[in-house]
Amino acid sequence: MNQNYITADPWQIIEDGFNPQRVESSESLFSIGNGAMGQRANFEETYSGTSFQGSYIAGVYYPDKTKVGWWKNGYPEYFAKVLNAPNWIGIKVTINGTILDLNTCSAIHHFKRILNMKEGWLKRTFRATLPNNIEVEVTSLRFLSLAHDELGAIRYQVTPINSNAKIKFEPYLDAGIKNQDSNWDDAFWKIKSISSEGKNAFIEAETMKTGFNICTFMHYNTFLNGELLELPSATHQTDTIVAQSVELSVHKGDAFTIEKMGGYTVDRNHGTAVRSAAQNILQTASDLGFERLLDAQKQSWAEIWNMADITIEGDVKAQQAIRFNIFQLNQTYLGTDPQLNIGPKGFTGEKYGGSTYWDTEAYCLPFYMATKPPQVAKNLLEYRFKHLNKAIENAEKLGFNTGAALYPMVTMNGEECHNEWEITFEEIHRNGAIAFAIYNYERYTGDRSYTQDKGIFVLIAIARFWLQRFNFSEEKQQYVMLGVTGPNEYENNVNNNFYTNYIAKWCMEFMLEKLHQIKATDSQNFNSILIESKLSESEIDTMKTMVESIYLPYSNTHEVYLQQDGFLDKTLIPAAKLTPEERPINQHWSWDRILRSPYIKQADTLQAFYFFEDHFSLDSLEKHFDFYEPLTVHESSLSPCVHSIQAAKLGRMDQAYNLYLRTARLDLDDYNCEVHEGLHITSMAGTWMSIVEGFGGMRIKNNNLHFNPQIPKQWQSYSFKVIFRNHVVKVNVQHDGVSFEVSGDKSLELYINNKLLRVEPNIELTV
Repeated sequence: MNQNYITADPWQIIEDGFNPQRVESSESLFSIGNGAMGQRANFEETYSGTSFQGSYIAGVYYPDKTKVGWWKNGYPEYFAKVLNAPNWIGIKVTINGTILDLNTCSAIHHFKRILNMKEGWLKRTFRATLPNNIEVEVTSLRFLSLAHDELGAIRYQVTPINSNAKIKFEPYLDAGIKNQDSNWDDAFWKIKSISSEGKNAFIEAETMKTGFNICTFMHYNTFLNGELLELPSATHQTDTIVAQSVELSVHKGDAFTIEKMGGYTVDRNHGTAVRSAAQNILQTASDLGFERLLDAQKQSWAEIWNMADITIEGDVKAQQAIRFNIFQLNQTYLGTDPQLNIGPKGFTGEKYGGSTYWDTEAYCLPFYMATKPPQVAKNLLEYRFKHLNKAIENAEKLGFNTGAALYPMVTMNGEECHNEWEITFEEIHRNGAIAFAIYNYERYTGDRSYTQDKGIFVLIAIARFWLQRFNFSEEKQQYVMLGVTGPNEYENNVNNNFYTNYIAKWCMEFMLEKLHQIKATDSQNFNSILIESKLSESEIDTMKTMVESIYLPYSNTHEVYLQQDGFLDKTLIPAAKLTPEERPINQHWSWDRILRSPYIKQADTLQAFYFFEDHFSLDSLEKHFDFYEPLTVHESSLSPCVHSIQAAKLGRMDQAYNLYLRTARLDLDDYNCEVHEGLHITSMAGTWMSIVEGFGGMRIKNNNLHFNPQIPKQWQSYSFKVIFRNHVVKVNVQHDGVSFEVSGDKSLELYINNKLLRVEPNIELTV
């Protein structure tokens, strides 16, 4: 059953009322981040109820030893865990000797939590009656600075309501933390030093095995009714915690406030000087103060929204949803650090481990290409180029040679660290998405430099992998690919998955095409590439032969490509026939039953039709959509967006709209009953795609920007911006027309419903 407790609002995520049963879900939904660090929306004060405590630092991980029932050759040695980092937000609050804890309060009134997406802050207010009958009003405001991405700030205010009260604040740092998803319950951190000086405190710690050195730090100030107080303090220290306490007798109605600054400095940025870097950050924070830091936060988010916002008139829940998705994408990755990537849970949970899946290339790249400067998208491509040698090592572990590369399903440093055999060994289509991203970047930006200088080596290594992974079937007299898992993970160890075969074929063709272009335009560079990659003419000739004879399973009866060999042996009962009690099937059925069913987790054959839309006719898309979508249970977060785009392409706007809502509100309404584990960050880019590519019909064809706009009947209008080859194009779609505006000083030619138009700069053109 879907949740429905988030109040509809265009710019805010709002929770009214306290319910301990949804604390973990709200901790996910109200998560905050700034690209360098992030945290679940845990309470600052003590909470003894069920909670998923989580703070995370980008790029810091632990190689948790693989835990499997039976070891198989080729398994990764470890699973890379995004580390739960030392907690800096904690403020223990004691009132007349009783700890403030919402789990033990005798009454809680007017509880409200707000995530302001427009300005980038989290606020919580409530009134609570403690077991000692003291009633207090509490307000907390928290944000992670975009301008100073190692720094976060909290303003926490307590007002006694029914009597005078002695209030003690104990701001603390806690390094005694563990990951919820630890395989062996290991301690991931080694504490090196704990120290305190004045209102500052520091914990220096090092990750086990990987040796990341970080300093967790804090500073505080106290205020009464807004006036700065200098109170005597006491320091308390254990093996894992440092706390500083201040106490004040507060009159009824007076507001006692603590402002706490905190965060992390990492050796990746500061070498060994993490503590002095922390002192510098705290000095900056002290000089600026809470209000100026908050003003800078609002300005930073205003700049992001100026380019990335999508406005929807007439549908508040849809508007809230798209902004929530855009907000979380920007909280997770801003493209300022080429060493980082986009984890499927971002900073909102620990599931799935590593920082990079094929989701980045398949779903996230279009969002960042269209809403950020070109270097941001190029950084995502550079990330894979830097990991090329590791990808070659990954392939060697599985028996491939001569520079063949298999990029990992899950990684932090380029090594494979996913240890489910049916994915680690068999979900090899991920290679194709990485090659497609190179093509997609070049197609969108017109920039060929990356492909010629670096991307070509990635393409050659991937093509070599496919060359070795196919084998020739004497019976079929074609090349086949055996023992794979396609995007539909509800089918394992199948032969001739259409999507995998098709994208492998395309990868080799694209690599050969790029080589031909380079040879024609820069023969010296071409020769250098052959020498450096040790690519022989015989390899090239073998690839040319192979791509002409790759087997693609097809049903003449249904006139569709088959998801894999034997797919028609299944009993094809539509997913609509399943009872609500069985959904989602991955939580109610045995794996054996799922594997024998016809049900599809996400777009598989249709994923090929999404990537390679121009390779197939509209009639063919319709046949395939009508065959596969009814069998799709959409239990992957990556599923509804692709189907929404294709439904829009087919003019089925009601279906496209319903699928859009499912992808956009996947977490807000918890369609898959798992939001307590964290958000689905990478699929949020698919929400953006559903509007821009689905409803807006944006495509790049022959170096031109195309739009084929449609509008759901539920909306009055919608608008978005895209950056396209140094132009910023604003599109506004209404029921009676579409307007386009190009900023800058140059006009732009684009196609609207296949008609060529010229848009003059800063002059709105209405069609």
